[in-house]
Amino acid sequence: MASTPVDGSVAQAKEKLGQLFITGFNGLETSESTLSFLKEKGIGGVILFAPNYETPGQVAELINTIQEFALKGSHEGLPLWVSVDHEGGRVQRFKKSFTRIPDALSISAMGSPKLAFEIGEMMAKELKAVGINLNFCPVADINTNPKNPIIGNRAFGSDEETVTKMVTAIVRGHLVQGVQPCVKHFPGHGDTSVDSHFALPKVETSLEVLMEREFKPFVRSFRSKCAMVMTAHMICTKIDPERPATLSSTILKNILREELHFGGLIISDDLEMKAIADHFGPEDAPRLAIEAGCDLLIYRTEAAARLAYDALSSALDSGKLNAEVVLAAARRITDLKKDVLLPYRAVTIAEIPQKVGTPEHLSLISKIADNPK
Repeated sequence: MASTPVDGSVAQAKEKLGQLFITGFNGLETSESTLSFLKEKGIGGVILFAPNYETPGQVAELINTIQEFALKGSHEGLPLWVSVDHEGGRVQRFKKSFTRIPDALSISAMGSPKLAFEIGEMMAKELKAVGINLNFCPVADINTNPKNPIIGNRAFGSDEETVTKMVTAIVRGHLVQGVQPCVKHFPGHGDTSVDSHFALPKVETSLEVLMEREFKPFVRSFRSKCAMVMTAHMICTKIDPERPATLSSTILKNILREELHFGGLIISDDLEMKAIADHFGPEDAPRLAIEAGCDLLIYRTEAAARLAYDALSSALDSGKLNAEVVLAAARRITDLKKDVLLPYRAVTIAEIPQKVGTPEHLSLISKIADNPK
């Protein structure tokens, strides 16, 4: 029979388990079922997609509702992470009424880190106006493979120096406005030739090359106070030939934590992507990700998040998942929330038109649109 201290730690881990999840959900409003899931399981955050968005006012009301409801169930009075992919170019979930952000390569073509900083600040100002506090941006990948089907112009360039300058500028712009940036996709998705939404990419790059090239934009962003990094669903054959980075303790613990001294939050890319779902299964993948070093797990659908939550809860009960691993991740999450999300203030809907899609913001973007590349 398990001893009382172990039983106690399992109970504590199950109480904190929800903090390790960021979940999507359907619709422009939240159902009672979704709100109950967020509150009863103490879910750590939500991610919004285009189907959740209609207007700035609508999404702000949605976020206010979610935060108010979730805070009622929070043991520590901590808000949710409310996140979105708002890079610009082809990855911008909120479009109508928001300033349309050019792709990263077009921003970089201006050759001005100062302009990139201003754009990062503007992006964060608009997101903050509707209640977003976490943006999965900027892309810190270096587009070293011209045949890459997923990165391309989402990257700021094909050389380390350019990407590093632009990434750190965007990071600093977000932080000035109080929105957390999350650099992605570690250890660098730029040299792949397969889209991890549909298959599991493999790269043959050596650790030495990664250290001198792919890792540098990430490391410099950490020095610029970026506290979040997203993993890549790809296998680095020269480092861990068996597990993709998201599930590799060699990459996340030995390299990212120990060698690169990253002390912030490690966030998985969407665990429903086929690179993970088709190879590791919906019940084992979340456990493997947490054991490897991920603090937060992203699921684009509520159904998959519920399944993963139940699987992890069962793994804690059976002893297959170490409770201390969950508790350590939860501590890192709550510590950062206390540092950057408090005091929480609901969005004032009437102020949104003065902050979103303004003439000033459009004028800033026109500097890029007018650039004769």
